[in-house]
Amino acid sequence: MSGTLYLVATPIGNLRDLSPRALEILSQVDFIAAEDTRVSLKLMNHFSVKKPLLSYHEHNHVTAGRQVLQRLLAGESCALVTDAGTPAISDPGEDIVRLCAEHGVPVCAVPGCCALISALAVSGLPTGRFTFEGFLSVNRRQRREHLSSLLEERRTMIFYEAPHKLLTTLEDLCEAFGPERRLSLSRELTKLHEETLRTTLGGALTHFRAVAPKGEFVLVVEGAPVPEEALISLEDAVQQVLRLQEEHQLKTKEAIRRVAADTGLAKNELYDAVLKARSE
Repeated sequence: MSGTLYLVATPIGNLRDLSPRALEILSQVDFIAAEDTRVSLKLMNHFSVKKPLLSYHEHNHVTAGRQVLQRLLAGESCALVTDAGTPAISDPGEDIVRLCAEHGVPVCAVPGCCALISALAVSGLPTGRFTFEGFLSVNRRQRREHLSSLLEERRTMIFYEAPHKLLTTLEDLCEAFGPERRLSLSRELTKLHEETLRTTLGGALTHFRAVAPKGEFVLVVEGAPVPEEALISLEDAVQQVLRLQEEHQLKTKEAIRRVAADTGLAKNELYDAVLKARSE
């Protein structure tokens, strides 16, 4: 019988964010596959966890992945960790998860810190629907193609960026979406110098041309505005809510959230209209 692969989320800055369950799993598995064994060793030492560490990262994930898989198939259990955050999200851990799925090896998520969710939550931008775009390519043509594909994206968009590439990325985002597009930019989340700047793409570019970027950044970008011709009447939106509830057995709150996100209507206004329609 095969062992289990545990995807263990680790702190993105504050070590107190490691969950009791994550610590328990790290202490019980046979070995730990780590993005950088030096970084993970500091975490293990802090919590007095003594387990063999195996290097698993972008540059060796093919050979190391096969090694991890063979040990899992032999019955050992493994915890996969990144330097910070949730494994397999914008991370080569997705490949070992795919291998496990192909070979019937159980994969269990041990949730915890995730920088994109934390940045989205404090952004002040719509959170009902969003798309995670990860890191933009360093290839200029591929970056522009990527951004061009998002020109009509209405969902909130989330990007990761390193400090030395931040200005270039802000310039490209301004060119693609316009300098007035709203942006929330978080850095050093959960750390001593945590900061969230809520501004526009143009405002962020001006700011970081004057102040050198420091730390890892999460950029939360407002989605494209809903065209006037795409807006529907409140009455039609109410009918959409009622149809969602009838056809998909959704609760009122969830149906309203979905329709509000699609139409741009205020949830409170839509909720009142739905209650009125039912009373009639």
